[in-house]
Amino acid sequence: MKLLPFLLLLTAVLLGAPRAQAQSPARPAAAATNDLQNGDQFVMQNGAVVKRRGSQTYGLNQNVRLPNGTKVNVKSGIVELPTGKITTLKEGDYVKADGGIIFATPQNAAAARGETAPADAKFGEVVDRGTAPVTSADVDARLADLNRRVELMAQKVQLLNQKISLLSQGHPKAPDTSQLDQQIKGLDEQLRAVK
Repeated sequence: MKLLPFLLLLTAVLLGAPRAQAQSPARPAAAATNDLQNGDQFVMQNGAVVKRRGSQTYGLNQNVRLPNGTKVNVKSGIVELPTGKITTLKEGDYVKADGGIIFATPQNAAAARGETAPADAKFGEVVDRGTAPVTSADVDARLADLNRRVELMAQKVQLLNQKISLLSQGHPKAPDTSQLDQQIKGLDEQLRAVK
């Protein structure tokens, strides 16, 4: 009967059955993806990528592959997105657990797009437009506001096209666009009033 356990083990090995492997504490990168939590971040810090969970950071010695297919090279900070796009993290930039990349500065964001940003560039202010609608009446009111904004913007585009048409006719004397300017100004005021 001692031959039976040996034969079962041999069969499992030959058939390629998965074997249990002990998780070594020296392999934090594997643990980084196996126990991934929603708030986890992979941050470029002091020239290497570390895992940040809350206020704790953990060194990584293996590259990371996120569930959505994003790959992070922990030594170089090169990130390959599932689409094939490649970018390199700079100091303070990080990749979220869902694969989204957050840039620490406008300059880093511009560099990722192959552009440059002025040294004094700042991120735009985030404006909270209010809470999410809860009831169907709230949804209907929000949709009505959005539809009104779209209508006003369409009117503004039409007026701007009229102004461009007038100005591009090549008259030696510039045409009077004051009436169009007033209408555009009125539409801007209406747009500011709509939530």
